Amino acid sequence: MPERGLLIVLSGPSGVGKGTVRKAIFDSEETDFEYSVSMTTRGMREGEVEGVDYFFRTRDEFEALIDAGQMLEHAQYVGNYYGTPLEYVNQTLDTGKDVFLEIEVQGAMKVKEKVPNGVFIFLTPPDLAELKSRIVGRGTDELAVIEERMEVAKAEIEMMSHYDYAVVNDQVELAVERIKHIIKSEHLRVDRVIHRYNKMIKEL
Repeated sequence: MPERGLLIVLSGPSGVGKGTVRKAIFDSEETDFEYSVSMTTRGMREGEVEGVDYFFRTRDEFEALIDAGQMLEHAQYVGNYYGTPLEYVNQTLDTGKDVFLEIEVQGAMKVKEKVPNGVFIFLTPPDLAELKSRIVGRGTDELAVIEERMEVAKAEIEMMSHYDYAVVNDQVELAVERIKHIIKSEHLRVDRVIHRYNKMIKEL
């Protein structure tokens, strides 16, 4: 039976570029882990694809899955639900594949309660002025929503201390390389590999 894969969690404030960095990671031929598509009740944005960017569901559908215990985590953010379907994650980890989650900070904290040995990476903006510029540049939100997102972002950045790593998204390609190095290093941690060697010693 293969060793269980690592659960890798990438999160950070809205507008920091989580989706852009995640897409760049998975565009790389070197990437050998699976992306767990999140579920949301927010509307689909231009260019987004069902089952690729998110699973888009109604509020009633999402709440039915919560009641059935089928979400690894879920949270409400600016009036919409976001969450991670449980079945896909467990099945993939059991095959020995690493699973990569790109989720909001609230959701990441819930995952950490359930999977404390996961790898938790916080993606940060170079500064808050740059973060606001990115949110405004989307052109998808009203001014009141932008201000609300900025207030939430400040609170989320204060949650960074609960993560294992902080990666600055100053340039997407550099952020991607930093995250790849983190994951490679995590596979070499003594507490993740020592059981193999203990088993060898017992078999000698």
